This record gives sequence, C-alpha cells and structure tokens, in this order.
Amino acid sequence: MDLRITARVARDISATLLTIFAVFVAGFGVFDTTIVYAIMVTLGGIIGFLTLAETNENQNLKFISGPNIHILLTILFIALIWRWATIMLEQESYFIFIERPDFIMAWVAISMMGYLTYRFFGAPMFLVFAAIIFYALLPGDFGGGDLNWESLADRQWFTTDGVFGRPVQVVSTTILIFIVFGGVLQTSGAGEVLLKMAFAATGRFSGGPAHASIVGSAVFGMMSGAAIANVVSTGVFTIPIIKKAGFKAKFAAAVEATASTGGQIMPPVMGVVAFIMSDVTGISYLSIVVAAIIPAIFYYLSLFLVVLVECRKEGIGPTPIEKREVITRKDWVQSLAFWLPLGTIITVLLAGRTPQNAGFYALIIAIISCLILFPQFRSPKKWLDAVIVSGKTAATLMIIVTTVGVVIGIVNMTGIGLVFADIIRTLSGGQMFLSLIMVMLGCLIMGMGVPSVTAYLILALVMGPVLENLGIAKISAHMFMLYFGVLSVITPPVALAAFAAAPIAGSKPMETGFEAIRLAFAGFIIPFMFVYYPDILIIDGYTVTGLTAAIARFLLATWMICTGLARFERAKLPIWESGLRIGLAAAILTPEIWSTIIGGGAALLLIYLHAQTKKLKLQKS
Repeated sequence: MDLRITARVARDISATLLTIFAVFVAGFGVFDTTIVYAIMVTLGGIIGFLTLAETNENQNLKFISGPNIHILLTILFIALIWRWATIMLEQESYFIFIERPDFIMAWVAISMMGYLTYRFFGAPMFLVFAAIIFYALLPGDFGGGDLNWESLADRQWFTTDGVFGRPVQVVSTTILIFIVFGGVLQTSGAGEVLLKMAFAATGRFSGGPAHASIVGSAVFGMMSGAAIANVVSTGVFTIPIIKKAGFKAKFAAAVEATASTGGQIMPPVMGVVAFIMSDVTGISYLSIVVAAIIPAIFYYLSLFLVVLVECRKEGIGPTPIEKREVITRKDWVQSLAFWLPLGTIITVLLAGRTPQNAGFYALIIAIISCLILFPQFRSPKKWLDAVIVSGKTAATLMIIVTTVGVVIGIVNMTGIGLVFADIIRTLSGGQMFLSLIMVMLGCLIMGMGVPSVTAYLILALVMGPVLENLGIAKISAHMFMLYFGVLSVITPPVALAAFAAAPIAGSKPMETGFEAIRLAFAGFIIPFMFVYYPDILIIDGYTVTGLTAAIARFLLATWMICTGLARFERAKLPIWESGLRIGLAAAILTPEIWSTIIGGGAALLLIYLHAQTKKLKLQKS
C-alpha cells in the first residue's frame, strides 16, 4: 500500500479516537490527568505528522521529501510521550532523578511541537515560540532570562507549567467537546438550513445577501472558534451571492471575513473562548456572557450600518421577491437541530454544571436532533465524516496549545510580562490612552496567525499585567485583550481571515484586508469603551443612565465614522465633510461630557442639514 494512503488511514483512525476520547472526558470526567493529557497530546501530534505525511508535496520545507520522514517522526513522538507518561506516573509514587538523556528528549519533543506549529500555523506563532525560548536561554548579561537548558526542559516538559500546562488541560477537558458539537452541526446539514433562514430574513433589506452573510457567519463563528474555518465553510455560499447582488469583490470578501471574525465574540459560546476566560480570570462564565452581549450587538450593528451605507452608495436594492428564499415549515423544524442544543448549553450552565457537561449534553441533543431531522445524517459515512472532521480540527488546536503552554511557562519563569508592563508604562509616560494604544498594537501583533483561544491565552499573560497596572477592572482588561486578539485575523499584514476570503471572491488579499478594517472599524473602538465606559459590560456598579449614555455615544459616533469613511450618506460627501464627521465621532467618544455634547450636537446638525439638502435636490429634480 502507498505510504500516503497508509498515513491517511492512520490519521483518520487517530482523528476518530481523539473525537471519541474528547466526548468521553467531557461526559465522564478525567480519570487520571497524566494519562488523559498524554493521550490528547499524542493523538494531536500523530494526526499532525500523518497529515504532513499525506500532503507532503505541498510543504514549505523543501529539504524534507516524501512521507517517510513524517511517519518516522510520528513513531518518535509516540515514544517521547510514552517516556514522559512513564516518568510522570512514577513520580506520583516516589521521587525520581531525571537524567540528562531525558532532558535531551524533552527538547526534541518541544522542538517537534514547534515544527508542527510552524507547519500548521505559519511563521508568526513559530517566531513567538522560538523567540521566547531564545530569550529564556540568553545569558543575563545580554538581557536574557539566563535559564539553564536542563532546568528549562525540566519545567517545560516534566511539570504542568509548560507543554502540559493550563492550555492543554482546559482544551482537553472543556473545549474539544464544543469542536465535536460544531462538527456534527456542520456535517449534518443544519448549517445550510441556518444560512437559508438568514437569507430569507434579510432578503427584504437593501443588500440582503451581505446582511445574510453577517447573520449566518455570526451564528457559525460563535461555535467554530476559528474565523478562517468559518470563512471557508460559509464563504463559498455567501460571497458569490453578495457579488451577484452588485457589491465589489473586495467588499464581498471583507463582509464575510469580518462577520466570521465577530462570531468569536458573540455569546453565549463566543467560539469557546468564554470558557477559557472564565478559567483564567476566575470570573463566572455567565458573568462573562452577560458582559459580552452589548459589545457583540454593537459590533454586528456596525456591520449592518456599513452595508446599508454601501447599498446607498452603489444603488443596490433589496433582493427581488421572486429570488428571495422562502422558509418552509420543514426549515423551521430542522432549525431545532441548532436551537435545542444551544438552549441545552444555557440551561445546563444556569443549573450550575460545568461547561464540559453543557457541551456533552448539547452534543447528545444535537446528535439525536440531526438523526431525526436530517435523513442524510443517518448514513454511517456521515457519522464518520463528522467524527474525522472534528478530530482533525481538535488536533490542530492541541498542537498550538502545547507551544502556547511553553510560551506561558517561560513568561512565568522569567517575569517578562512585568518587564513588558514597565516598558509600556515608561514609553507612555503613564498616560492611559497612550498605554491602551500600545497594548492594542501589541495584541494585534501577538495575535496574528493564531486561533482566538490561543491569542487570548498569550495576551492575558503578557498584556494582563500592563492593563492591571493601569487600574482597569479585570473584566474590562480581559475583554479588551480578547477583542484585539480576535481582530488580528483581519488586520494586515497577516490578515488570515481576509486572505482566506479573497480567493473565493477573486479579490486581492491585501486590499481585502484593508477593506475588512474599514468594515470592522467599530471593533477597534469597542475595546476602548470597555475602559472609558465600562457600563456597557453590565458589571457591578453599572447604572442605567451610564449604559444609555454609552449606547447613544456609540450609535451616533458609529454613524459618523461609517458615513465618513464611505464618503456617502444620502449623497456623496466632500472630503472636508468626511474628515469632519470622523473628527466629530472622536469628540463624541471622548470621556469629557462637554466634548460629547458639542460633538454630538454638531453631528446631529450635520445629519439634519445633509437630509434637507438631499430633500431640496429631489424637489428641484
């Protein structure tokens, strides 16, 4: 048998085992932490190496050819994890002196995880991984961490502070079950029904297909936890329809990219990052979900407004009646395959059970619902497809969280996060706004090229001390980091979500990335509101007056920026007016009340005058 075929079969078997084990752990708990984490990481590595063995002809490292090397690496990786598990289990019974050969093997294993990270997630995350290790080993005289290579290997491999640290633990026990849940919905056909309903609900609005993309991608994105996967899965349907409605290619791609990205901040699941945030901060999951509701509405409302203005600018009307989707009774019934599991998640969490319990029960309800409502899902092949797809997705997440564990472990060992905080405080002179700008840039850079869960974990550790030193409330600080970590996937030069959408639309990747920034401008404003207007998070001490004022500020400023960037409201705007609108938006969002009153009053006057001018022109014509 051809080695590539063998690798594919072995990979699919491993993916199946990983999915089954993830479901077992979520439903019945962790029976032994060492064994559970060893199995999870081993299966993730096996799937990673065998995937490369199967698709080796597309690799970037030209000096490695053929599947042989990756099959050998698979075997070596299994042996290294086996040795790790043996030592860890023995340490539970008695003291063990770890020899130098074991430290060498630890470095080999860590290097292998770094290689997989590079192959699956590209250079940005690998460079962060390599740079933090280099810093840790660099002598103190040169500004490094001055750590011994053996002690570093010991801490990062033979404890729960590195490769097998909190990221692996949380993902193994909590996150993977939601990936399986999403795989079942995607494979069964429930996703297509939701898209159809989104198109039917928005068809009467100008630019209906673009609005449908926003709705559909929001729903999918909050479950998938991966903006790029969401773009690829839903974009193949939505982007061509958006273009057909009359929108430019780069706009169609940018709409899909920004909508898919926003799914990761949409409650109640938030691309499963809400569970990670709860674990990191100690804040209850329900409190995080409540805090995320209004900001998520802000984000998607701004996208709707951008599309509305673009429709006016391009003269695009509603979808013709004869071409609109019609929701049948069957569609409503089949949509229960999504709504029932989602309701189950909320109900179980409200009952005080763990997130993994919620995911497990939701999965059971989803499977039963899909078997009843989607006849095609009754095929064993469909079941297998769902299991394999889920396992492969879970494996990539297991790969990245092992290297993130190393990054977090070294940051804890060296205290570099506090050093970074001191640098920002020095450069900003202690000014809040400048500090936030610098943290924003750091978040966008460090979040490039990695999933939102991974980005948040890194940012929480490195940027967390910076924001805490500024006196910002914990929930505000962590939501600030989350938003910019998520937005990094549409921010050039590594705008992966935008780059994934561009080929589908036939647009240029970089111009799509910049168009996505224009569409998602509100996403770059909202995190600052967490700091200056924390009432929108509905945290302790919020007031209805403060919340109402924050909402009014955001809506008026959003309309000013939206029309200013598009240079269009009811008619084309001159450059000076576009600039004025953006300036007034900044004045409205400034915390000083006098600035808000003057800016808001001027903005309302400008809107009124523009409407009257347009009305007079219509009367004359």
